[in-house]
Amino acid sequence: MGYSKAGLGQSSNAAILGADEGRPRFDCPGKAHHAGDVKVEKRRVVAVVSSLWLIVAAAVVCRVGYAYQQSREIPARVLASVPFEQEAGNIAMALATRKGFSSPMRRDTGPTAWLTPVYPLIIAGIFFVFGVSTLHAFYAAAALNILFSAATCVPIYFTGRRMVGIGSASIAAWLWALFPNAIVIPFQWIWDTSLSALLAATILWATYAVIESEKLRDWCAYGFLWGFALLTNPALGAALPFLLGWMAYRGRHNTRGRFVRPAAALGVAILCCVPWTVRNYMEFHRFIPLRSNLPFELWLGNNKVFDDRSPDINARVTRYEEERRYVQLGETAFMKEKWNLGTEFIRTHKRLEARLVGWRFMDFWLGSFHPVQDFENSNSAWIRIILAFNLITAIGSLIGIVVLWRRGSPYVFPAAVFVLAVPLVYYATHASLRYRHPIDPIVLTLAAIALTGAKRSESRIVPRVKEVRETMP
Repeated sequence: MGYSKAGLGQSSNAAILGADEGRPRFDCPGKAHHAGDVKVEKRRVVAVVSSLWLIVAAAVVCRVGYAYQQSREIPARVLASVPFEQEAGNIAMALATRKGFSSPMRRDTGPTAWLTPVYPLIIAGIFFVFGVSTLHAFYAAAALNILFSAATCVPIYFTGRRMVGIGSASIAAWLWALFPNAIVIPFQWIWDTSLSALLAATILWATYAVIESEKLRDWCAYGFLWGFALLTNPALGAALPFLLGWMAYRGRHNTRGRFVRPAAALGVAILCCVPWTVRNYMEFHRFIPLRSNLPFELWLGNNKVFDDRSPDINARVTRYEEERRYVQLGETAFMKEKWNLGTEFIRTHKRLEARLVGWRFMDFWLGSFHPVQDFENSNSAWIRIILAFNLITAIGSLIGIVVLWRRGSPYVFPAAVFVLAVPLVYYATHASLRYRHPIDPIVLTLAAIALTGAKRSESRIVPRVKEVRETMP
């Protein structure tokens, strides 16, 4: 038997053109089956990697692992006392010993409004159970911070999924789970920092969710969330007026409820803070909405220590001197003095102040006034990793905002507000890397969007409700 030239030519042409004729049909099912298996296996891997439970578990393991390693290196007596030797711990001690919300300097100086009440009350509750400034109290406080930090993966995930999709949501949550600052801070700072990060991430998710709701109770719940956040970390309140304004604008298709629902949310938030404000007025006979310590924070970043031309070349800020002055004057007079000194320094050092704002900007976002010098001189790989992550994520958040804006995403404004508005108070006062941490969940979400791109183009905010109404008879 043989093949004709015509037959060879026909088979060759069929192969080149991809026609069915001339192909061994028994190969197709096998190849299709193999390709199907690969796709199924790939989907399984993606499903496992993007599992929220896995991400949260990884976050817990990283934070607990760091805490365990540090607790083995730091003496127990240090852990039992030093983390609580700051304003939150001192006020919590006063509460636990039934002296009321007072004494931020650990001396019996009477009532204070130095901090808002939520976190000191949490630490006071821990003191009631585990003892004041004990090792067990520290472990309980650190464990609670770790819980707050790991739980932040949840609103990050759902926010990213709503904004762009599950891919960016998973990356954002993984970034938070492995973010060096989020691993270190729950153990290093017995402060409201980790709780504030959880609240900021939850508020952003709730903002996107509640704008699509016409139920007044949902908006009231949103206002309650904001009230709790303000009583935890008032700095987050810088985003509140912008978000409510955006909500009113996005609700312009519903004239009746355009302003009513945002106004209801604002009213509930204010009502949550009223008891604390009334308490402050009764104690200090002046209007203190949330905290009294802004003048001190302003002076702390604007004083003669930063002035190279100051005649007092040995000027420095010491904890002992500030405690002594606070005890001598009392809180109201102390804050008035610091306000006068801080504002006078700003008025008389305008060129220096511009430089200080730039330094505080770098310190807020990178964790150092001189990041390049500190990166080169550091002997710690961990410090270098933190500095590098801070720079990359800060740039990534800016790129994420640009990506969302260029694609016309309705989600860009609320996320950008947190990144742009919340830091302003720290540029004016003084900065620290932990002050950035409450907005880090939003920063990382935007960085994840920068990595993946905002592929979702449709708007799910408000127009969906409008479309439903237009289809009604």
